[in-house]
Amino acid sequence: MAVTVVVGGQFGSEGKGKVALFLARERATSAVVRVGGSNSGHTAVDASGSRVILRQLPTAALLPGVLCVLGPGSYVDAGLLLEEIDTLGLERERLVIDPRAILITEHDRAAELSGPLGRRIGSTCSGTGAAVQKRVARRSIDDLVGGSRQLTPFIHDTVPLVRHMLDAGGRVLVEGTQGFGLSILHSPYFPHVTSRDTSAAGATAEAGLSPFDVDEVVLVLRAHPIRVAGNSGPFNSEEVSWADVAREGGHRKLEEFTSVTGRLRRIARFDPVLVRRAIAVNRPSLVVLNHVDYVDASVSPGSLTARATKFIEDVSVAIGRSIDLVGLGPDSLVAPADASSALAEPSVTLQK
Repeated sequence: MAVTVVVGGQFGSEGKGKVALFLARERATSAVVRVGGSNSGHTAVDASGSRVILRQLPTAALLPGVLCVLGPGSYVDAGLLLEEIDTLGLERERLVIDPRAILITEHDRAAELSGPLGRRIGSTCSGTGAAVQKRVARRSIDDLVGGSRQLTPFIHDTVPLVRHMLDAGGRVLVEGTQGFGLSILHSPYFPHVTSRDTSAAGATAEAGLSPFDVDEVVLVLRAHPIRVAGNSGPFNSEEVSWADVAREGGHRKLEEFTSVTGRLRRIARFDPVLVRRAIAVNRPSLVVLNHVDYVDASVSPGSLTARATKFIEDVSVAIGRSIDLVGLGPDSLVAPADASSALAEPSVTLQK
C-alpha cells in the first residue's frame, strides 16, 4: 500500500492542488494521477514563485521527474491539455493518458452552453458533464482518448504502468477535483452537484486503483467554503460577502474568481455539518485547513496569531477531528503546533 488520495471536503477550491504538490514533493512521489475533467482548476506556485493554474495536468507536473497520469476515469479536453503541456514545457515521457479516458469535444461544450445546466445549477459549461453523459450512453468508441490522433504520443494503458510502480515500491498520489459537497452520490445539495463522485473512493476508482492500495487519505478544507457564482446551490451555513470576510480578517480587500469561468465566487461561514459528513465518508488520515490567513491577515508561516489559533481550535471541536496542517497562503503549509500562539482571544463565527 503506497497511495495517497487528496480530496476536497466542501465545494471545491479548498487548495487541493497546493496540497497535492506539497505532498508529492514531501513523499518523493513517483507518479500523480489527476482525475476528473477540465471543469475545475488547481492553482500552485512554481519554483520561480509564479502562480500556475492547471485544469488537466496534476500540479506535480511542476516537479521534475514525476510521472503525470490521466487515468481511465478522466475526461480530457485535448486542446486545453496540449496548451498546458506547452506552457509548462512538459516532456513527452512524463505524461501518460489511458486510452479508456473520454474526450471532451467542442460538441460537448456547445451542448452545455445551449442547455439548461448553466442557468439551473450554475454549471461551468466546460463540456465535462456532457462527456460523462456520453460515457454512460456508450455512444461511440470514437469518444475514447484511444482514438485521438492529437494525443497519440501520450496514450498508454495506465493501470499496469501504475501497478508496476507500486510493486517496485514507489508512491502514487491521486489528485482529486472539486469537493465532497458536489458529489453526485453523497452531496446533500442534489441536483446542485457535479457529474461525478468526488469522494476518495470515487477518485481511487477513476484512477484505476484498488482500495487496498490506499494508505493515506487527505481531506482538504478551507476556512470559508465557496461556491461558484449564480444558481450553484445553497450553503447550509450563513452566506456572507467578501467585504465581510475582508473586514473581519483585517484585509484591505479580498476577492476570489473561479479559474474556469472567471466569475466572482460566493462565500460563507465554515460549515461543520458538511465536513463531518465528508469525514464519515472519506475517513481521512490527514486533514488540512487552508485559507486561515483570511481569518487574520497578521498570520505568517512562522507564527499563527491568537485569533487564527482559536479559529483552528473551534473548527477541530466542531468537526470532531484535529487539524494536521494549516495553509496560510498560496504556497504555505504548516503544522498548527509549529506556529501557534497560546494567547486567548474572542473566536470568529462558525456556523453551528
